[in-house]
Order: sequence, then structure tokens, then C-alpha cells
Amino acid sequence: MDFGVVLQTNPPAARTVQLAKLAEAHGFTHAWTFDSHLLWQEPYVIHSAILAETRRIMVGPFVTNPATRDWTVTASVFATLNEMYGNRTICGIGRGDSAVRVTNGKPTTLRELRESVHVIRELANSRSVEHNGATLQFPWSRGSELDVWVAAYGPLALKLTGEVGDGFILQLADVDIAEWMIKTVKDAAAAAGRDPESIAFCVAAPMYIGTDRAHMREQCRWFGGMVGNHVADIVTKYGPDGDVPRALTDYIAGRTGYDYNSHGRAENDHVDFVPDEIVERFCILGSAEEHIAKLERLREIGVTQFAGYLQHDSKEETMRVYGETVIPALSEHLTATA
Repeated sequence: MDFGVVLQTNPPAARTVQLAKLAEAHGFTHAWTFDSHLLWQEPYVIHSAILAETRRIMVGPFVTNPATRDWTVTASVFATLNEMYGNRTICGIGRGDSAVRVTNGKPTTLRELRESVHVIRELANSRSVEHNGATLQFPWSRGSELDVWVAAYGPLALKLTGEVGDGFILQLADVDIAEWMIKTVKDAAAAAGRDPESIAFCVAAPMYIGTDRAHMREQCRWFGGMVGNHVADIVTKYGPDGDVPRALTDYIAGRTGYDYNSHGRAENDHVDFVPDEIVERFCILGSAEEHIAKLERLREIGVTQFAGYLQHDSKEETMRVYGETVIPALSEHLTATA
């Protein structure tokens, strides 16, 4: 299992770079950042600085979208970074959430998402692509490599992911829900003639090492609110009795609204509708042993990367314990069972 960190690009940018460097030192393989250009600083500028000051860690957005950035520009950014620093970039992409909603926009259609994945991947892998009636290719790009991972929740988005994604991003760590969604993606991949095992499966959620359960839950309750935005869209489309597990949909019954100015922040003051049980199920909290136990269960259902959100007050300590205890324990288990 690989391990990533998910960072917000809050000023000063040097702090984000510092955390990414620390993540690499502790054995994390990926440094992801939010991509919402009004709420936080421009991520790709900071990605360049991270890549310049690290040697191994992979860097990418978690997640970008096809609406706020021209697809060819996005591809050019990745191909340029790969030329500058080696093939150390990765693209997480979804239909769009905070980046589009703060401008009163809407998430893109699944058709647009599908087309954007194809265009970005082909161009950023130094290949030609048909787009808007033209054949496009970067004449300066040679040997660039980029995987595109799709973030999804709903049945049709999961189907799309299985059909076109190099990886699947699921932003919650509930084992039962993750198992259902991974199976849905794998079934779609098999139906499309793809090898389901060729797809990377990334579960992302707040990770907090500590002993004060109430404090940890309050620091991570924002995550249930963020996930609730996507769930609300699914319930609107499919109804509360659709194909999505009830464990995912029931808790948003008390949701009355959402202020994107507090998106992804521990001090979010409008997530009271998120119960303690959901915080515990969606996140990974507690001792190193508790983290290891839940990660073992996620690995057993096919998760290939865990990406931990660090939007709380114990970033360095959590990464330290992961580097010293959690990551080695998962690596030793894999060695022992190989």
C-alpha cells in the first residue's frame, strides 16, 4: 500500500512545501493538494516548488476539474512539470465541487469528465489527440507520463471510472462503503474489457493520531460535511432509496446548507448534522494500532493507496507516527505475506 498526504495550499506557500518535504522524509509516496483557486493559493505553482525541493514524492491535485481550467492547459502543466522534474506528477480529477460552486457554477457532466480525462491523459503522455475538431500534440514534449485518477461516488460516475480511469479516488474511509464502490468500479472495468486489477484504488480521509477522541472528532467533523455535498447530489439524482448504500445517504437528512468559505476547515461551523458515528466511520482516528487495523481492512478489499487529509492541529505528529510505526507495519505485513 502506498501512502499520501492531502494538503491545503493556505499561505504561506512555504508551509505547504515544508509539509510535503516532511511527508517524503517520513516515507509517504504522494503529496496531493486541494485545487480551488479562489479558496486557496494556486496549486500548480506550489507543485513546482515541492518538486524542486523533493526527490521521490509524486505530486498532483486532489482534485482538479474540467470546468475551471482548459483541458489542454492542464495537460501542458503536467507535461512541463514532468520535463522539469522527471515523471513525478499525477492527476486527480472529478466533476467539480468547491472550485465551481463558489462562482455559482455547476459540476460538469459525466460526458465532459470522460472527454477531459482522455484529452489530458493523451497530451500529458506526449501523444496526439483529437479535440474540438483539431489534432493536437505538444511538439516539445517527449516521454512524459501521467496517470489520471477519477474521483467518484455515484453509480454512473463509478462506472465511468472503471471504464476510463487509471485510478479511483474515494474520499471516505468507511470499509463497507469502500468495498461496494471498489467492486462497482472493478465490475465496470471488466465489462469494458479492462483488467480491473490494473486500476489503482485510493481511499482518502482525515488521519489523526491521538488519544482525545472528542477533540479528534471535532477536528475532523468538517470532512463529513464535505462528503455530504457529493452525497446530496447523489440523493437528488437517484433518490434516498437508489443503488447507493444507506450508510452513505442517511446521515445527510439533517443537512440544511453549506458555506464553501469554510470548506475543508477544522473550524467549519455548519457541520453539526454530522454525527460522531459518521466521523469515526469516514475518518481514521486514534492510536497507531487503530490506524493499522483499519488500513489492513482497507488493503484487504483492494485499496492500493491511503491518502490522509491533514486539515487539523496535529499534522507533524501524525506524519511522524505514520513514518515511524504505521507505514512500516503495513510494509512488514506485505513482506510477510508475499
